[in-house]
Amino acid sequence: MSATDEPGAVLTAEQHLQIAQIAARLGREFDGTFSSETIERYLLDSQAKLEHRARVTNWLPVLIERFARDRLRALARLEVGELDRPAVLFLCVHNAGRSQMAAGWLRHLSGDAIEVFSGGSDPGADVNVVAVRAMAEVGIDISTEYPKPWTDEIARAADVIVTMGCGDACPIFPGTRYEDWALDDPAGRSIEDVRRIRDDIRARVEQLVASLAPIA
Repeated sequence: MSATDEPGAVLTAEQHLQIAQIAARLGREFDGTFSSETIERYLLDSQAKLEHRARVTNWLPVLIERFARDRLRALARLEVGELDRPAVLFLCVHNAGRSQMAAGWLRHLSGDAIEVFSGGSDPGADVNVVAVRAMAEVGIDISTEYPKPWTDEIARAADVIVTMGCGDACPIFPGTRYEDWALDDPAGRSIEDVRRIRDDIRARVEQLVASLAPIA
């Protein structure tokens, strides 16, 4: 096992160069919205939140970029008022099964009409492979998703927070709409069980989309 395959491994020199390139890319993307200092701060904090959890760091710069971009999009909703569409945050413990499936369904069913975020109170190392398989059966690819912690700016930017068993670790913000979905955890379950959970999530997401349609 190489150094970059160990949990919490230090990024290589090449990966540090990639992080610098990501900072420049995000700077162009959010030009006129955030300063380079703000972008760098969120990028470095996203790196810190992900790198000590990663089992394999080969793709870590890609995940850091995606996480930082999500956080900056949420921050733009809060500070700049970019509220062109409603936002939903799905939360569970590991952000590896239920919340990833729900986010996949919402993106699939709503297109670009709803901003979709997900997170966990204690993120796992990988997305549940059985959940990935079950979603692939209905034409939804969540194989490139990754577990990540929920962050303050994303939670505050959400119009709806859907919790799935994260208990007292879930954030509470006055004025935010909350839904608590009692769903079985797909971890360690058979593909037949996960298919049932998948279909249950779809029905709940369809109701959520319908409730947000006037806003969207």
